[in-house]
Amino acid sequence: MDLIPRGPADDDPNPLNRLSLGRLRLRTSMKWRTYPDDVLPLWVAEMDVPLAEPVVRAVTDAMTLGDTGYPAGTAYAEALAGFARERWGWDGLAVERTAIVPDVMLGVVEALKLISGPGDAVVVNCPVYPPFYPFVEHMDRRVVEAPLGADLRLDLAALEDAFRRAVAGGRRAAYLLCSPHNPTGTVHTAEELAAVAALAGRHGVRVVADEIHAPLVAPGTTFTPYLSVPGAESGLSLMSASKGWNLAGLKAALAIAGPAAAEDLARLPEEVGHGPSHIGVIAHTAALREGGDWLDALLGGLDHNRGLLTALLARDLPGVRYRPGPATFLAWLDCRALGLGDDPAAVFLDRGRVALNSGLPFGTGGAGHVRLNLATSPELLAEAVRRMAAALA
Repeated sequence: MDLIPRGPADDDPNPLNRLSLGRLRLRTSMKWRTYPDDVLPLWVAEMDVPLAEPVVRAVTDAMTLGDTGYPAGTAYAEALAGFARERWGWDGLAVERTAIVPDVMLGVVEALKLISGPGDAVVVNCPVYPPFYPFVEHMDRRVVEAPLGADLRLDLAALEDAFRRAVAGGRRAAYLLCSPHNPTGTVHTAEELAAVAALAGRHGVRVVADEIHAPLVAPGTTFTPYLSVPGAESGLSLMSASKGWNLAGLKAALAIAGPAAAEDLARLPEEVGHGPSHIGVIAHTAALREGGDWLDALLGGLDHNRGLLTALLARDLPGVRYRPGPATFLAWLDCRALGLGDDPAAVFLDRGRVALNSGLPFGTGGAGHVRLNLATSPELLAEAVRRMAAALA
């Protein structure tokens, strides 16, 4: 692994190698405006990439035409169905069992409202994407944790115990599945997901799958949509092109129902469909239909960055434990051996001027950890590790 990155190049097919730090600092989004300019931001889930050309063209054409009204039709769902068929070999995404929602987390909220009530439990696999906690609690639902195993994979025994606790007293319960898993990058196997479906069916727990990172799976690893496994017919899934193509600011996502959940999805309030942006729908549709080559180049770049981060940590921060996951553009770093306390991100920010996500909001198992955003150039990744190591000096 070459530990001396070569710098950005306009003609590099890998989008992670295209933008300089100076160019990135012109951006006005959260990643680049939350901290002072002397801080290197490798935290929130925004990628340091130029947009895929088909997306830029589609949005530019819409703006030129003045096509900036309200969303209509099923083009987004049709594009996702085609992508699922081509990428995952899944032909079961029925367009008639989809609904457009503003984004994945708001879609999760609406899905949970359809299948649970105030006071009911929602099971999550901690450590997990922090918004799962406040979004669930603000709905007046209870979070029940089912920790991942030491290998950062689903622990089916812990999950069954959580299901038992969730339905105690005859209450309804839901399971909010993060697939692929954020922050670990774990990709659940078809066998694991079938076991989840069987457990959920046995205990009467309804499954809602957040599959926003589904396009971001490394070559050689198979992503299995939850709704494709036996026993998942009553499940609901949320998908979007936002993470795969860096479109978080162009709001649009899809809720997808299994055959036995179609009537639930049909009860989704009409006003929910008013939240997505028409331009967002156009952008996401173009990404799914025409952005495959760009995505493949990105996936190769992310795989390179995982290897580079492994080598950099081994050289400069050998006390940090990193188990690369084959999905997402996030790295979950165990910093407990460094002696920095429960929140090492605060130390790296204060002493090293590099911004990472604190592990604490990820729930049980997050103390002593940080989440690092790999979706940047190799040179910025190397600089981040250099700063982290300097923070210990």
